[in-house]
This record gives sequence, C-alpha cells and structure tokens, in this order.
Amino acid sequence: MRLGRSPSPNSNRTRVVVLTADAEFDRSVRATFGASSAIELTMVSGRIAERSDKLDVENATVVVVDLDAGSDEEMAALARLMARVRAWPPVVAVTQSFDENVARTLLQMRIADFLVKPVAAIDLVRACARVSQSHGGSAEPTEAQIYTFLPAVGGAGVTTLAVQTAMLMLNSGGQRVKPSTCLVDLNFQNGAVADYLDLEPRLNLAEIEPRPDRLDRQLLEIMLSYHASGLAVVAAPNRPAEMRSFDPDVVTRLLDLVSTNFDYVVFDMPRTWFSWTDSVLLGSNKLFIVSETTVPSLRHAKQLVAAIKERLGDGLNPQVIVNRFEHRMFSSGLRRSDLVQTLGDAFVAAIPNDYALVREAIDRGVPLDEVKPGNKVTAQLKKLVVDSAAKKPAAEGKTAAPIKKFKLSVAQ
Repeated sequence: MRLGRSPSPNSNRTRVVVLTADAEFDRSVRATFGASSAIELTMVSGRIAERSDKLDVENATVVVVDLDAGSDEEMAALARLMARVRAWPPVVAVTQSFDENVARTLLQMRIADFLVKPVAAIDLVRACARVSQSHGGSAEPTEAQIYTFLPAVGGAGVTTLAVQTAMLMLNSGGQRVKPSTCLVDLNFQNGAVADYLDLEPRLNLAEIEPRPDRLDRQLLEIMLSYHASGLAVVAAPNRPAEMRSFDPDVVTRLLDLVSTNFDYVVFDMPRTWFSWTDSVLLGSNKLFIVSETTVPSLRHAKQLVAAIKERLGDGLNPQVIVNRFEHRMFSSGLRRSDLVQTLGDAFVAAIPNDYALVREAIDRGVPLDEVKPGNKVTAQLKKLVVDSAAKKPAAEGKTAAPIKKFKLSVAQ
C-alpha cells in the first residue's frame, strides 16, 4: 500500500515535509520556505530512526529527510520509509557525509535526490523543485525504461544494437504516437553513435563541468541532436587523443535529466569502467552484455557477468546477447548449444549475422529497416526488447515490483 499520493491538480500549494534533528538546518529551512505563501511547510523535529514509521507524508509533494548516513540505524529507518512511500512522494536525503557506498545505497533505495551539508538554501529549493517536476505531479509517476548495452570485447557491435533498439522503442507506439526516446553515447572519447546516424554531436561536458547546477531541460535541449525519425541523441564530439574522465556528478546529473524527460532511454556504454559506470548499470531496467561469436569473447562475457554480480549484487540481472551468430547445419563453428553451455542462464539471444546490411545502414546513416524491411537482425531484436516489454506487465500482474528509479543527481 502506498501511503503518499500526489496533491490535487487544483491545489496551488506545495506541501514540503522536512524531518530534521539539526536546529541550525531547521532554522535555515524555515527561512527558505516559510516566506512563500505557495508552500505549505511541515517541520518534524527528530531523527529518522525515531520517526520513520509514523512520519505523515499524506498529500506531500516532497519529503526532505536530514540523517546521519554513517549510522546503520538511520539508514535502515530511511529504507523503511522508502518502502512505505514507494513511488510517491519523492524523497530528498540530506546527509552529513558522502562516499561511494552511501551513494550506492541511496540509489538502491530509490531516493529522488540527495545533498551534502552544508546545504545552501538555493540548492535545497532547486532539488525539491527538480524532483517534484520530474515526477510530473501525476498520481502514478513513471520513469524512463532504460536499456543498457555493454561490450564484452571491442568491436562486438554494441553501437549497431543500441541504435536499432532505440529505433524499435521509438516506433513501438505505432505511427500516430511515438514514445519519446533518447539514445545516449557514453563513450565520450571515441563514440560512434553520431557517425552511425550521420548527426552532429552537440554534447559539451567540459562546458557543464564547472557549473553542473546549470544543467536543466533547456540546456539539455541545446545539446541534443535529432535524427529524421524523431530519435533524440546525446553524443559528444570525438576526442581520440584526449583521454579524460569527467566528474561523475556531472555525468549522473545528465543521465538523471535524460531519464526524467523521455519514455525510453538506450545507453551505448564504453568498455572502460569509469567511476559513474556502477550508477548507470544499477539504474538500468535491462542490462545487455554484447559478445561476438568467438570462444574468447564468450569467456569475456561470462567473466563480466560474474564480475558485475559480485560488484553490484545479485539483484542486477545482466543478460548476454551473442552478436553476428551464423547457424549452419554442417559447420565446425560454434552452435547455439555451445552458447547455452558456456553462458548458462545469462544467455538471452543470438543476433543473426548480416554484415552487408549493417554496413550499408551505417554508411547511409539510417536504421536497418530502412535498408531492408523485416530483416532478421531487427526481427530478433524486436522479440528481445519490444515483445518482451509488452508481455511484462501482464506477466507480473499484482506482484509487480516498483519501477527501478534512475535518480543519480548529487548536489554538494
């Protein structure tokens, strides 16, 4: 049972519930929100460990929880609160300390946003506004469905599969209604998505990095490229001789913004593991590891599945797609039974090999279906991502789990 619900559409007041045992933070919040007649501020004094089970969040627009992230008791109480409120209202956590483990734990709890003390008044206002707007004020807020493609080896065809999947999701609503879909190339050094679609890459992370708080929907729109099909693309210009890793806060803010503004998001991941990779994988609804049809590549895929589960927990379910598979009756090459034997339950699909088709599509900057409608590559991908997504709600029924959030913003 979800205790919180969105305020009435006819209400002009925003209810903000703030729980804190910090007198100084209490005064700051009252001064920040108390002057506005449009905000109904409810201050609750005490620790989350004492108040979690009885905190009244009915009709709240945003809940702000001030806690000690280093306390197991407080983190457990926050988890209980999140289990109660589920999808609504969004919860903003304010902590006194921050590290990778805290960020990961808050992400897994589906915290909408979190800030680290000392918190400037404007940062708190922005965080509350952002999470309330991203949930759209609807009774049942939704998040983007996120499909992530991660290569087991170089040259496995990740970009081709990511592009085609994005096109399939874009057209999954039929001709009249096209779900908003965004394809994000996370290979900031030498990504190929823009080249595959013959687009100008417009993302400039170096411009955002000094002031990540500037990143909003308007700035995102400036940095989006659009394919003729209507597909939105986030891609950065190639910098093959410039190896650098951007601030993870900037990257996760960008991805958080994308995920709250599109129905479907497809990530084309680099093979290199960065400081933000964990967050992307944890925020994905579907994680596909792409392998070639070779013994070394299958071994790498199997090792990667094991490494991800060990690093991020068994809750994540990475699935292996074997690309460019050729089924020949009397061939000495790998057979489907070999793939199943090697990969076990992680094996999910084998994509047929049609190199000539893929090459022509890349050279022309168009999806595969435009070159050859009803081709085997598209048909197999459609079974994997579109058909399975359509069957999922009916199969889950009343036992459906809450939608996995992709709230990764970090304000410091």
